[in-house]
Amino acid sequence: MKRIVVLGAGGFIGSHLVKFLKEKGEWVRGVDLKYPKWSKSPADEFWEMDLRYEGNCLEATKDIDEVYNLAADMGGMGFIIGNSSQIIHNNSLVNINTLEASRKNKVKRYFFSSSVCVYPVHRLKDINPGLLKEEDAYPANPQEGYGWEKLFHEIRCRYLWEEYGFETRVARFQNCYGPEGTYEGGREKVPAALCRKVILAKDGTDIEIWGDGEQTRSFMYVDDCLEGVYSLMNSDVREPVNLGRNKNISINDFAKMVIGISGKTLKIRHIEGPQGIRGRNFDDSKAKKLLNWQEKVPLEVGIERVYRWLEKQLSSKV
Repeated sequence: MKRIVVLGAGGFIGSHLVKFLKEKGEWVRGVDLKYPKWSKSPADEFWEMDLRYEGNCLEATKDIDEVYNLAADMGGMGFIIGNSSQIIHNNSLVNINTLEASRKNKVKRYFFSSSVCVYPVHRLKDINPGLLKEEDAYPANPQEGYGWEKLFHEIRCRYLWEEYGFETRVARFQNCYGPEGTYEGGREKVPAALCRKVILAKDGTDIEIWGDGEQTRSFMYVDDCLEGVYSLMNSDVREPVNLGRNKNISINDFAKMVIGISGKTLKIRHIEGPQGIRGRNFDDSKAKKLLNWQEKVPLEVGIERVYRWLEKQLSSKV
C-alpha cells in the first residue's frame, strides 16, 4: 500500500481523486484550505492547511510516497480574466513550495496538474484551430496569467528531474467536468454554469450566453480524467501529456444539448461578456499511445449526470 497525499483534496478534481485512490486500496491524506463541500472525504487523514507556506508543505508531504498536486486558485473565464495577479501569486507559492518540499522529503513521484491554457493564444483565434500537440506549447505565448504560471511550473518539473533525478509527471487538462463541482459564485465553468442557467430558467423563456456562442471547447468527464492521471503517474512518461477528448463543440450547440436534456423550450440570448479564446482542441494521440487512455464517458452521458445532480442541489430555487 502506497502512502499518497492529494493536495487540493477539497476541490472538484481533488475530492474525486481521493475517492478513486481509496477504491484502489491506497492510504490517502487529503490536504486543502477546506473540506469537500458535497460529501465526506474518505481520506484516511484530512488536513486543513494553507499550502502557500513552506512549513505546511513540508509537513503535508512528510513520510509520503506520492504527491498528486491538484491545488490551485482558479475558476472559469469570468474569474480568470481580471484576477491574473492573484492567480499567479497564490498558485506560484503553492507549486514552488509543494515541489521543493516533496523533493526534500524524498517523495518517490510528484504529479502536477497543468492546463490547456499553456498553448499559444495566437494558435487559438479560429473556431477550429486544429489539434494541439504537446510540442505546440513552444514558442511560448500562453493564455493570461494562469497559463504562464502553469507553463513555468511544467518547466520547473523538468529541471527537477534533470538536475536531481526527482520523478515528476505532468498532465495538461482541458475542461474537466462532472457532479460535485462549483456551479455558482463566479468560479464555475461552462458545463455547470449552463446547467444551472437552464435549470433555473422558466419554460418558454431564455438563457444568456456570453458572446456569439460560436466559440468552441472540448470537455472531459472527471472519471476519464482520473483514469488518465493514474495511468500517467504509474508510467515512465516524464514529458507533459495532453489529457482530454479530441472533439470540440460550440457553446451554442452545448447549450442546446443541455436544453434538450431539460425538456424545456428555451431560447438563447447572446450578451456581452468574457469569451476567452475562440477555439481549442487537444491531440490526444500521446495519451492513447503511451498511457493506453481513451474517453469512456460520452459528452451527452456526462452532461446529463451533471444536470440531474445539479437539479437536486437547486430544487429549492426552481
